Amino acid sequence: MADNVIDDQTTTIDAELMDLAARLFDAARNGDAAMLAAYVDAGVPVNLTNASGDTMVMLAAYYGNESAVAALIARGADVDRPNDRGQTPLAGAVFKNDSTVIELLLSADADPLAGAPSALETARYFERADIARQLAGHVERRAVR
Repeated sequence: MADNVIDDQTTTIDAELMDLAARLFDAARNGDAAMLAAYVDAGVPVNLTNASGDTMVMLAAYYGNESAVAALIARGADVDRPNDRGQTPLAGAVFKNDSTVIELLLSADADPLAGAPSALETARYFERADIARQLAGHVERRAVR
C-alpha cells in the first residue's frame, strides 16, 4: 500500500510539473515577461525545453514578444540553442521579420551562423537584404573580437 501512495504522489507531482511547464511555454508565446521572470528567478531553468526542443526564448522570439525575450536574456537564456529542427531564436525572428527581436538577440551576441538553416541563410532565402547585411556585419564584428 505504501508503494501505491508514493506512486500516486509522484504521478500528481509529474502532472503538476507538466502543467507548469505548459503554462510557462504559453507565457513565452503570449509575452508574459513578468510570469517568466518570476518563475526563472524562483529556480525554473531558463533554458527549459518543450517536446520539440523549443526554449522559452525561442518561443518568445518567434512570436515577437520583445519584453519576454529581454527578460529571458537578462536571466541567461541561451540565444543560440537550436530546437529539434535546428532553428535558433534568431532564425525564428528573421523568419518572422521582427527587427526589434532581431536587435535584442544580436545585442545578446546571438550567432547569425548558428543553427540549420542559420539566421543568415534564412534572411538570404527570404530575400531580406537589409537583415542579411545586418547579420553579416554582426558576424564580422564577432570575428575581430
